Formats: sequence, C-alpha cells, structure tokens
Amino acid sequence: MDPIRTADVTLELVKAATPDLLILTEADAEQPPYGALLDIDEIVEKSALRHAQADAALRWGDRSSGFLGTVVFYAGRFDLVQGTVLDLPGHYPRGATILTFRDQSLLFRVIATHLSLSQALRAVQMRTIGQYLDRQPSMPTILAGDLNEWRPWNGLAFSKRLVGHSFRGPSARSFPSGRPLLPLDRILATAPAHVKDTGAIFSERARKTSDHLPVRATVTLV
Repeated sequence: MDPIRTADVTLELVKAATPDLLILTEADAEQPPYGALLDIDEIVEKSALRHAQADAALRWGDRSSGFLGTVVFYAGRFDLVQGTVLDLPGHYPRGATILTFRDQSLLFRVIATHLSLSQALRAVQMRTIGQYLDRQPSMPTILAGDLNEWRPWNGLAFSKRLVGHSFRGPSARSFPSGRPLLPLDRILATAPAHVKDTGAIFSERARKTSDHLPVRATVTLV
C-alpha cells in the first residue's frame, strides 16, 4: 500500500459520495503489531467523518488504526453507542468490528470484517458472528467488507440455516480492479434494513491504488 496515495484516493471518493459510513479493509500493516498505515487525523479533518475506533479497545493495539486492518468511519449525525471486536477463527488472523449506532431514535448495528478466502472457514467465521448476534438485542444489522465470496447468490457462509440470521443484498463485481469479475466486496443487511443501488466505483486512481474496487450502496434501515 502507498499510504499517501491511498489516503488521497479515499478522500477523493468520500468527497464525491459523501457517505454516512466508510469501511476500509487491509488499512493497517499485515503483520503484528498491525501498525497504522494511514493518517487517520487527516482523513477525519478533510472528510468530516469520525473515526469509530478512537477507543483503543476497538483496535488491535495502540499502534493500529483499526482491528486486523479493518477501519470504520461514520457521519457526525450518528451517535456511536457501543462497540466491540470479535476474533474469528481461521488460518490467518481475522476479526470483526461490531458497532452500534443511533440515528435519532433508531438503533442499528454495523459489522465490518474481512473474511477468509476459504469457503469452509468463511462458514465457520459467519457462524461465529451469528452466535454472537444471538446474544444481542435485535436491530437492523449491516454486514460489510471484503467478504471474499465470489458467488452472486452469497454461498454457504451466508445461509440463514448456518448463520441463524438472513443477510441480503445485491452484489457488484469488484475484483480484480483492472477487470472486475468477482463480487468479493459486499454490503448486506438483515431486515428491516434493505440494501439497494449497490455498485462498484470505477475510478482510474482507485484501480491503481488497490486490486479491489470500492463498493458503495444505499441502505434503508426501516
């Protein structure tokens, strides 16, 4: 990763789209202690978004920007109510950052993650997330990140029978960025939340920054 170019492209896309949520994966170093690669303060200042993981308990460590490379930003009109990080099983370290926000009187949950390349491990990881959700209050939940699922119909790992929760949403081809064929990056949600208008963002600068294209979507919570 070129941190300066990545930050510039991120800010360029944010200014064009003005998102309420921004989720980055592989945004910290790949090896322990998973040190920060991006200037988070600059992104916050220039985007008007807030860093959801300012609390060190929501990061891998003091030198990280996020948890195992996943970094979340959110619009100031939301209140961050609660957050936790969840370790996920797998050959390589994986995890989920789980955040509860309030939009006026409505609570909603965001799960930001980077799942395994292996379908079998993705299934175990999603089952772990499902078991966590079973113990939590029911609310609209958004699942987003590099989910590494190439099947447009979502595959075994996202079946309700396995996870216990029904995550739904259209897919957009995002990988490889030079010639996108596979919908590896997803934005899904549980009812009553509904995902629509999902699409990859075709930007020449984004293509040169990452082997994945950014993906955007509109999510209605009710």
